[in-house]
Amino acid sequence: MIEMKVAGIALDAVSRSPIILLKDAADRRALPIYIGQDQAKAIINALEHQAPPRPFTHDLIISMLESCSVTIDRVLINSLQDNTFYAVIVIEQGGVLKEIDARPSDAIALAVRSKAPIWVMEEVIADASIPVDRDADEQERKAFSSFIADLRPSDLIKHGSFKLEG
Repeated sequence: MIEMKVAGIALDAVSRSPIILLKDAADRRALPIYIGQDQAKAIINALEHQAPPRPFTHDLIISMLESCSVTIDRVLINSLQDNTFYAVIVIEQGGVLKEIDARPSDAIALAVRSKAPIWVMEEVIADASIPVDRDADEQERKAFSSFIADLRPSDLIKHGSFKLEG
């Protein structure tokens, strides 16, 4: 799992649909997720710390959880199937963790409000992320290729990675 942060919300140039952009801590990978207009507004309001005059749905959910001594432990975007992202909200009450199925947009809106971390499975990152820093990716690829090219079997044995049978 990779922890990601909300980098912002953009509009698709063609469809004008909102896209939430998550980035990893190193700003190397970005995960774009198409969301609805209402969820985009809810996330923007939370990011900008705008308090509505009356609670909106996500604010109401947070208030309900808090009144029941339930906290959001984390949000996990755990799957991508047929171009649809899936997520769970992991809640904690009295030391017990439970997972609740949710749309990623709703899960992220709640995570931003509750300051809960957002995690994404590596498989989802591999399938749907876009590179942010292509130069750093290329440098890393070259460094790894150089490491592999210079690697000798005795290096692996010396470091205890492999044991010889005998």
